[in-house]
Amino acid sequence: MKALPRSTAKDVFAHLFAIVTLYVSVVSFIVLGFQYIDVSFPDALNFYYTGALDAIRGGMASLIVMWPAFIGISWFMHKDAKAEPEKREIAIRKWLLYLTLFVTAITIVVDLITLVNYFLNGEITTRFILKVLVMLATAAAVFAYYLWDLRTESIAKSTTPKKTAIAASVVVIATIVLGFLLVGSPAQQRKVRFDDQRVSELTSIQYEIANYYSTKHVLPIGLADLTNALSGFTTPKDPSTGAQFEYSTKSTLSFELCATFEAESAGGDVVQAVPVYGGYGSPDQNWTHGVGRTCFTRTIDPTMYPTK
Repeated sequence: MKALPRSTAKDVFAHLFAIVTLYVSVVSFIVLGFQYIDVSFPDALNFYYTGALDAIRGGMASLIVMWPAFIGISWFMHKDAKAEPEKREIAIRKWLLYLTLFVTAITIVVDLITLVNYFLNGEITTRFILKVLVMLATAAAVFAYYLWDLRTESIAKSTTPKKTAIAASVVVIATIVLGFLLVGSPAQQRKVRFDDQRVSELTSIQYEIANYYSTKHVLPIGLADLTNALSGFTTPKDPSTGAQFEYSTKSTLSFELCATFEAESAGGDVVQAVPVYGGYGSPDQNWTHGVGRTCFTRTIDPTMYPTK
């Protein structure tokens, strides 16, 4: 019986690195696919646009780093195996490839069981079907390639690895590009973060105005009236320009807050006048804004603010 070639430290670390980068890349690809489906077919009962964008950014970052690393180490091992064909028989390679086949086979089986179970319960939706297809197609592709790799004795003259790498890379690049179309460029994301901070500051100011009214039963004349050395509150300013936010009273109970935004919020550019029921306002208060100067009208509900 022919003895199997011994694994060197280089072989062990190369194969471990390859399998880790492969698994992270596959998981990141599936996560991105799921999030794209959620954004395209949102669930009214369980969907948070901001959370989806955060997940997309995380998946993109992992894929941008891990996929080139996987392609690079795979090219290195392929070149090594062509020079020394016996290295395709080392134990670490066999173990990791069979582990990959096992994981992908289990994934396919569980995916199909879940599909049948949902079908029998009559809960089939477009979102669910698409997610099942993403998971099934990804697992099946990985399983098919590594099954072929295990069954092939020599890859010296085969073009399959190169063609597979090119095809998979095209799909990965397209997935990343789609992510940029959804979340925007890094410069655009910086604008969004500044706008988020502006909304946070406006919410803080609104709370202080409501607290001021609750204490004095009158709206402040200007934002300077909100400065309180005892509570430590100082009226925040625009995080990017340092300019003061605009404030004006519309009536004895209504006021307006204005700010200049750099990007359009996810909800569009419709701004509604909403009541302020409590110190932090009602849960459905609208901070939706477009690009440029946007004003928000708020109305105090006096029944919710008894005189202190």
